[in-house]
Amino acid sequence: MSTIGDSSGTGSTEPEETPDQQDSAVAKQQVSDIVDAESEEEESESELSRDLVFDVLKNQRRRYALHYLRRADESVQLSELAEQVAAWENDIAVDAISAAERKRVYTALYQSHLPKLDDADIVDYNQNRGIVELSDAAGQLDVYLDLETRPDIPWCNWYLGLAVGGLGLLTGAWLGLPPFSLVGDVLLATGVVAVYGAVAVAHTYYSRHAGGAGETPPEIQES
Repeated sequence: MSTIGDSSGTGSTEPEETPDQQDSAVAKQQVSDIVDAESEEEESESELSRDLVFDVLKNQRRRYALHYLRRADESVQLSELAEQVAAWENDIAVDAISAAERKRVYTALYQSHLPKLDDADIVDYNQNRGIVELSDAAGQLDVYLDLETRPDIPWCNWYLGLAVGGLGLLTGAWLGLPPFSLVGDVLLATGVVAVYGAVAVAHTYYSRHAGGAGETPPEIQES
């Protein structure tokens, strides 16, 4: 009797897992694997297909809406979006659009374009409240939406070319080389300064208007 008591009393304090416990651990691992697989599948499904992207972007009105939403970087009112899209479509200022132009764009966005973008998970559109914003998936359109189509003029090259050309003209006139010798030094210098000033004015004008280029999509800028 003492032997039996001793063997039961001095055994390991950690009991061995029963078959039911082992089955439970296996089941939990299987459930975890299934959840991970579903998460990976959802991530892959969130990627926009190229056919869907092209179908969405083939419409100019939807492209304009996406341009504006990207620049807003927050939720906007449908009325605000409709006004800007209408202005872009008619190449006029927002204050100059008519009620008919605004209503036509508003109705199309409300009934067709924004629901389509929402179904594609590109925007989050609350139709009842009239609020829309870009979704996380909208970033996949960046490669297709060329937001910076306006060419960047290399002004430094212009100034360098004018400086080299002006120096060459003045040097030729100073050395008396034809045909520069036929033009007076003062007149030649005045011409160089005038050309240089014209480029500077063009640079200033371009820089000021380029600062507001973000207000309009590239398709308007190119026209």
